[in-house]
Amino acid sequence: MRYLILLLPITLAACATMGSYNGAIAIETTSAGQALVGANCTVNTLAGNWDVTTPATAPVGSASGDLRVVCNKRGYRTSEVVYRPSSPLNSNVGIGIGGGGRVGVGLGLGIPVGLGGGSYPSRIAVDMNPQ
Repeated sequence: MRYLILLLPITLAACATMGSYNGAIAIETTSAGQALVGANCTVNTLAGNWDVTTPATAPVGSASGDLRVVCNKRGYRTSEVVYRPSSPLNSNVGIGIGGGGRVGVGLGLGIPVGLGGGSYPSRIAVDMNPQ
């Protein structure tokens, strides 16, 4: 029973981080808070490059390295955003160790947990400024 209680925080943290990422990323461009259509963007990961015209969806698949999006449109400055794949668990998990008698002294250890390649955001908005 004691070990089940120790595993509960880890299990809850893992469930809380499950997302709906399906390998496709919606790419949008904005300017001054308004949607900007027709920008030519290149989406780049270690898995490959995709050229899209916004608004669009890029089928990047599972996360592999940094995600880089560079967008161009006549009359606007070139804009670039870079995302690192988020880890399935972005924080340390505390694991209780020890305990003595009725007092219950415990020691907390922070252990970084990385259970896979992580994921990219499902939607990216690139802000573009006029020239």
